[in-house]
Amino acid sequence: MKHYPSESKADAVALYRSRPGATIKSVAGALGVNTETLRNWIRVPSTAHLSSRL
Repeated sequence: MKHYPSESKADAVALYRSRPGATIKSVAGALGVNTETLRNWIRVPSTAHLSSRL
């Protein structure tokens, strides 16, 4: 299993959300990550990363 930094995950989710017509598949492909990996990152509540920084 490949591990991605929290910043990379947040950037990927932000990119997906900034493109209203984009599909998860197209954004994942452009970033070189698995479609299901990006889908899981999108499903995580946006505040979940804050607990790891406290």
